[in-house]
Amino acid sequence: MKILRLFPLALVILAAAPAPRYADAQQVGPASGSLIVAGGALSDPAVFERFVELAGGPSAPIVIIPTAGGAPSYDQYFGGRRSFERAGARHITILHTYDRDVADTDAFAAPLREARGVWFTGGRQWRLADSYLDTRVHEALWGVLERGGVIGGSSAGASIQGSYLVRGDTRTNTVMMGDHEVGLGFLKGVGIDQHLLRRNRQFDLIEVIRAKPELLGIGLDENTAIVVRGDRFEVVGQSYAVIYDSQATLDGGGLFYFLAPGDRYDMATREAFRPGRGEQPLERVTGTPWPPGR
Repeated sequence: MKILRLFPLALVILAAAPAPRYADAQQVGPASGSLIVAGGALSDPAVFERFVELAGGPSAPIVIIPTAGGAPSYDQYFGGRRSFERAGARHITILHTYDRDVADTDAFAAPLREARGVWFTGGRQWRLADSYLDTRVHEALWGVLERGGVIGGSSAGASIQGSYLVRGDTRTNTVMMGDHEVGLGFLKGVGIDQHLLRRNRQFDLIEVIRAKPELLGIGLDENTAIVVRGDRFEVVGQSYAVIYDSQATLDGGGLFYFLAPGDRYDMATREAFRPGRGEQPLERVTGTPWPPGR
């Protein structure tokens, strides 16, 4: 087989991945490096610029993995590179295979061992799991983070970053808990959904959180992302991130709540913060308290 390396809003509407080499140091987010997790239909140039910046600037080697898209093949002219080029990236490699035996070779994974940034494009997240889970590619991705680099992805490229793979069924993307339930695990104990409000999916993660109450659910609308460092993230882009936490049902029975661009969240303590308030927990700002014990 040929290898191609080729805002403030207080509305209340409401698995385990393979262990990296330094898994013991990971509470929720990766111990080193950064993640960008985007909800699909990403067009905001500021998000791509942030990715290039976190990778180390325009000269940083960047790898784009389009495998989720399901096309017969991808080459170095893949159109998904243009947004990164407009953001200033000058050294881009397209890396793709559907053959996990190929993905488990040092030769195929070699570009990742030099990369400072890796991006997963959209499509079906189970294709990424089938191709790369528990391979040398997976190991090399952890190496990118360990070196202080950045891994990002949009739509399917967002969901694959959690330890629990939401919408991983090979039959249809409407099944929330399907025949693929293990993601790459860069966010431990987290399930990620995307295209949330645009596709009227805001209630769908409730099924997952009820079945697996230990999980933290994160939903992302289109053209919106979270930027993760350690256990904390910041919301960026044009719409909302949504938090699903079975341990924190809100007053009135709400099962999820919204975070606007600029809001921050600690995934370890499961607390939300709003900027400009001295990092005061969000519930004290909005007047919507958490239940007793939280």
